[in-house]
Amino acid sequence: MPVGALDPYDDRNIFARILRGEVPCRRVMEDAFALAFHDINPQAPVHVLVIPRRAYVSTADFSARAETEEIAGFFRAVGAVARQLGLEAPGYRIVANAGGDASQEVPHFHVHILAGRPFGHRLVPEIVVRSSGSGAERDPEPG
Repeated sequence: MPVGALDPYDDRNIFARILRGEVPCRRVMEDAFALAFHDINPQAPVHVLVIPRRAYVSTADFSARAETEEIAGFFRAVGAVARQLGLEAPGYRIVANAGGDASQEVPHFHVHILAGRPFGHRLVPEIVVRSSGSGAERDPEPG
């Protein structure tokens, strides 16, 4: 179920439970600012989630309320995970979904590190909408 980027923080969310040690995860790295672990439903050969240790719902919440040191520490942790996994040379994608339109599912700010295959230039396939006499139609997605 999508999460609103400005919703209140729900401390019963799965990432809060992982941070409290109530739910196990396959840890990649952790430090004072972040915890990184493998996604249980990977969308790429390498799919790691990086979450801040403190409670933030979304990018909007994190960027508005986190201290400068915490923001810097979090993004340094993202870079450290990429280095640790050997992703810098081949490349990787970082994605942060914020709010319902982006399909954010967990109400705890996080970034996805995706790697292990070429992703192409687009985030989503191009969809061409054309109008016909009976209304708008979508051309089929390529591939």
